[in-house]
Amino acid sequence: MPVLLRAFLMVGLCGGTVFAVRPAKPKAPVKKAKAAPASAKVAPAAQRWLKSLSLHDEVAQLVMMPCYGEAINVRSKQFRQYQHLIRDVHVGGMIVLGHVQYGSIRNAEPYAMSALFNRFQQMAAIPLLIGGDFERGASMRVNATTPWPYNMAFAAGRDLEASRLEGAATAKEARALGVNWIFAPVADVNINPINPIVNLRSYSENAQEVAAHVQAYIEGAHLNPKQPVLVTAKHFPGHGDTAQDSHLGMARLDASRERINEVELVPFRAAIERGVDAVMTAHIAVPALEPEDIPATVSVKILTGLLREQLKFDGLIVTDAMNMLGLSQMFDNKEAAVRSLEAGADVLLIPNKAEDAIAGVMAAVASGRISKQRLDRSVLKILNAKARLGLDKSRTVDLKALGDLIGAPEDEEIAQKVADRAVTLLRDDKDLLPLRNTETASLLILAESRTGTQGRRLMEEVKKRAPKMNVVLLDSGMSKEDLDAVAKSTAGSSAVIVAAYVTVNAYRGDVALGGDYPSLMDTLLAGKAPVALVSLGNPYLVRSFPGVKSYLTTFSTAQTSEISLAKALFGEIGFTGHTPVSIPGFAKYGDGIQLPALHKTN
Repeated sequence: MPVLLRAFLMVGLCGGTVFAVRPAKPKAPVKKAKAAPASAKVAPAAQRWLKSLSLHDEVAQLVMMPCYGEAINVRSKQFRQYQHLIRDVHVGGMIVLGHVQYGSIRNAEPYAMSALFNRFQQMAAIPLLIGGDFERGASMRVNATTPWPYNMAFAAGRDLEASRLEGAATAKEARALGVNWIFAPVADVNINPINPIVNLRSYSENAQEVAAHVQAYIEGAHLNPKQPVLVTAKHFPGHGDTAQDSHLGMARLDASRERINEVELVPFRAAIERGVDAVMTAHIAVPALEPEDIPATVSVKILTGLLREQLKFDGLIVTDAMNMLGLSQMFDNKEAAVRSLEAGADVLLIPNKAEDAIAGVMAAVASGRISKQRLDRSVLKILNAKARLGLDKSRTVDLKALGDLIGAPEDEEIAQKVADRAVTLLRDDKDLLPLRNTETASLLILAESRTGTQGRRLMEEVKKRAPKMNVVLLDSGMSKEDLDAVAKSTAGSSAVIVAAYVTVNAYRGDVALGGDYPSLMDTLLAGKAPVALVSLGNPYLVRSFPGVKSYLTTFSTAQTSEISLAKALFGEIGFTGHTPVSIPGFAKYGDGIQLPALHKTN
């Protein structure tokens, strides 16, 4: 690790507290000179590559297709498909996705993934952009990497330095793994409590707070010029005040132009000021900006008129995944690709079929609907980005170095401190927390799936501290009869702690408790024992159960947050978090009961 980066990552780890407490309402980010636009200087490698491309291959450079970072036989059908996309179709990039299996997302193993990406790069005539939705660091897609909490946990802890350090660590791990384009940070301002797809992926409901964390993340990710990465602000012009998952249909932002300027656009302006490399579009309708009922992804007024001309962004514009129903229900592959480019996009992310998207754009160029000059402008931006990443000099990674760069102890220590500081107590009517008598309390862990890892670390940490405590790990597929039996087992408890997992998942459509869990909660609340609800995830969950006597939230489902919850329940850390979102009828922005630790352990 370069000396500068190592020193940066170690800031605050020696002596005293690691993070400085920030004011409840952060000041506006300090303006900084905007970085030179990506197209300001054309790299010789980019010029050389452009001259070698046919019309088909120029268009193919705009396309990024999905892959899973798993060990795979080179004679398998899946590998042959990857090979076809890279060797024959000549796509410009790949993006690693999590593999959904038995209702849970299975992450990749780092060595297998990096070896696969090396093969991809060796097959490509022109180096590939390889992207990853590393919103929670590489741990969102890859095992054995630093387990950062969700973004909202960073704002709950009120520390910008943590976001800066996460950006630096994520960039380091990404490049070590062969990923050169990070689809983060999220710049959405989550001001809608029923938003089913942004929620705790956002930092806050406070636009200035989101902007400050977005800028800090970008600064950290750009810290090491010897190992550059592309970073992306998303989802433009702002997905935080919507009530629909754009994976399932086109969402709507029904706000005035003035409100959008004062809220949604604030973090994007801040990102552009800090030299963000890319902006990702949202498949949302915004009537105040685009009268036609179409997604922002295909709106000339939004991508060119607002983002390019008014906000002066000259970097890469990448669509959100084009196979999402918010776009694909309205336009077929070919038309969606053409309209996105007409609107101002440069990169077409995950069209349903690469060949169709390429054919559509080629036909549009041939007919004059899209000029060759317009096409070349996007292609040159992409090729120039590849050159700035140094892919013309080195496109593969050293597998031997992985063990030195991913999951570093200093990074994991910072991630754990972020999770510790995020634990926020918002109600404690019966003075239940921290727990004083663990032997008579019950802990029910409401995991979303029996096949995942949710709650397992929490159970381990609690049992380590209180071996006799009644701890039950449940899953949302359990029958009502089985859940009723669990409720009866808590009848003699002095308190019932319910740790509920509610993650934000694509295609889910809501952020409510699953299965018969709501019925279980109603049964518990009707009993004699006071109920303390813990939300590991959606902080607005308490709105469905206002009768709880205590409520706290971690703003994250990460393993680090499970550890922090166990420490907080047993008084090893204090409750120091402040909610960065208001919970209607329950809590105001900035609320948080402050309690010191009862005792500390090593």
